[in-house]
Amino acid sequence: MSSSVLAAEGNIIENQQFTDPVTNTFVMRTRFETASSLARASEVLASGLAKFNPELKIRDNSSPKRALVMVTKESHCLRDLLYLLELGELPIEIPLVVGNHEDLKQLVESHGIRCKYLPVTPETKSQSESEILKIIGAEQIDFVVLARYMQILSSNFCNALSNRIINIHHSFLPGFKGAKPYHQAHEKGVKIIGATAHFVTSDLDEGPIIEQDVAHVTHASTPEQLIAIGRDIERRVLAKAVRLFAEDRIFIVGNRTVVFN
Repeated sequence: MSSSVLAAEGNIIENQQFTDPVTNTFVMRTRFETASSLARASEVLASGLAKFNPELKIRDNSSPKRALVMVTKESHCLRDLLYLLELGELPIEIPLVVGNHEDLKQLVESHGIRCKYLPVTPETKSQSESEILKIIGAEQIDFVVLARYMQILSSNFCNALSNRIINIHHSFLPGFKGAKPYHQAHEKGVKIIGATAHFVTSDLDEGPIIEQDVAHVTHASTPEQLIAIGRDIERRVLAKAVRLFAEDRIFIVGNRTVVFN
């Protein structure tokens, strides 16, 4: 790899690699600078590495990835993304937020971002998803972030955006499915709660895991306290997953992810 980067007039700034012992898949992330154009660097690297028959992806990171954020009513994950974006600590662009309710419209627009209200019913679900796919194409969206978007996406939609939709959920799934998971957890006397960010697949909440975190709680914690702690974990985990994706640090190996922090 180093000789190929050199041939492309490049200088390696960062390099990480991993060989998966189960699949024997070799994964490498290399960040380099070069005076050559992206097209020229891609050509030289593809030629130099051809004998390995790699799945090679090269991106100019001076252009941040564009994210479509989808929301319903809960604001904590959205607020954190907007806050980090405002601070310049999240290397993405958010040209548009789509909500199936209008509750967060004012919050989004206060940050100078357009917000589109797109209601979803069982009868209009297919039409709504088609509209979202049109938006993704028109806005040149690189990936979708479900910031507590409380709708189940169809298999067709998930497959059209394979490994490009990031979701957040409480780690109780699938143990505590359905309504009021934190109340269920309280009734069971759990001592750890958490959240998981993962890629969305047609299998509900079973996509490759990107990031997780937990917090210890005690018997004295009320359901309301668990919810508050859970919100804090959810927003942090989702923001980190978005940052990892934006910086091309996530690689899919089978049903698992290799994540270079």
